[in-house]
Amino acid sequence: MIATSVFVVVPVHNEEELLSSCLDAIQCASATARDLGVEVHTVVVLDACTDRSALIAQRYPVELVEIDAGCVGRARRVGTDAALRRLDDESRAWVAHTDADSIVPGNWITHQVALSAGGSDLMIGTVRPDFADLTLRHVQHWHATHTPGRPNGHVHGANLGFRAGVYRRVGGFADVPEHEDVGFVAAARAAGFILTASDVAEVMTSGRFVGRTPGGYAGYLAGQEAMLQSGVA
Repeated sequence: MIATSVFVVVPVHNEEELLSSCLDAIQCASATARDLGVEVHTVVVLDACTDRSALIAQRYPVELVEIDAGCVGRARRVGTDAALRRLDDESRAWVAHTDADSIVPGNWITHQVALSAGGSDLMIGTVRPDFADLTLRHVQHWHATHTPGRPNGHVHGANLGFRAGVYRRVGGFADVPEHEDVGFVAAARAAGFILTASDVAEVMTSGRFVGRTPGGYAGYLAGQEAMLQSGVA
């Protein structure tokens, strides 16, 4: 069943330098979807922010939720719960997650709606780092190990979407400091939902080596850079 309502959820922890770019991109993707008759609502979860993130988010037409957990798993859960409380009928509702250090493409929402029409219950989208943050050698390595049209199926909270019913069925995100997205997808897979790995709406995320979670994508990039520097990769 095709999704006609999309709820975008963005967990934020001290992202004043990157948040505007993230929300600008979401607004563009939302406008594209609305032109096709899709309702879009964005929930921004400000988690233990001590910088100007709240002031920046207030400039946008989004719902703001503030918590003090310092836990991305809880932030995703609280944001999704806040979004789905608006629903009378979840059969045509879709939830799309990204991160505050990421920039979604213009087709990000419409592609997920198309996947829902094709029978997918969950999208595992690809991400790429901001090449401006990486060395030339690191960028070359990334291109050499990523083939367009062949998504690797890695799970990223920065590019994840699913039907509201999937969330209800598997119990949502766990209150963990990292890999809440991986756990969620594993539970959905075990429950028999239809998963689609896609790079059609690839999200660009920060190429920094120190992120807001203990590991995550930043840790992965840091590990790659260390291997490149040592000559192992």
